[in-house]
Amino acid sequence: MTNQPLHSWNVAPPEAIAIQRELRDKVLLTPLDGDIQTIAGADISFNKYSDVLYAAIVVLSFPALETIDEVGVVATSTFPYVPGLLSFREAPPLLEAWKKLRTRPDLLVCDGQGIAHPRRLGIASHIGLWLDVPTIGCAKSVLVGRFEEPGIERGSWSPMLHRDEPIGAALRTQNKVQPVYVSPGHKSDIESAVNVLLTCDGGYRIPEPTRRAHLKVNQLRLAAS
Repeated sequence: MTNQPLHSWNVAPPEAIAIQRELRDKVLLTPLDGDIQTIAGADISFNKYSDVLYAAIVVLSFPALETIDEVGVVATSTFPYVPGLLSFREAPPLLEAWKKLRTRPDLLVCDGQGIAHPRRLGIASHIGLWLDVPTIGCAKSVLVGRFEEPGIERGSWSPMLHRDEPIGAALRTQNKVQPVYVSPGHKSDIESAVNVLLTCDGGYRIPEPTRRAHLKVNQLRLAAS
């Protein structure tokens, strides 16, 4: 599977910000295609102060959620850790993992932000544009945005707003657990992203695609220790 380069990854932070501002207008916010047969989760992990990154993508059948493909990559980043610019540090190893997949998924869920980002270009949006595939961001914490606390029941959600724009949803994936923060990446929208992630229920707070990618990342880290 090949990628169409949009820019160089060998840039300094000021140039990275300019790239984000240029690319944000290319993001498409449209309902997801209903014919999703495969869904993938992507995750990145690293030790504090380390430039070694562990990246994984796990592909599941949908809606059965059976694992059908998984790839892990260990890479060294040359981009510094800068909040708001994490895709310049984390996307390259995920793109390397994507190239190694035997199955191209219909939808990719990233552990991170989509448009719920100061410049509307979190890692899910950035990778979605790069690969030209539908993507969703599913984060465990908020980068930007305000919201009212959703109801305590599974499936409750409330819109996240930033500068009076809807950018995502605070979604309760299980009863009485902390919400996850869902935002469209590319070729998706808030409502269809919420509906898909509720279908990816394995009984945990984190939806199955990114949960299994996280488990794969932990295997990589353990093998490297």
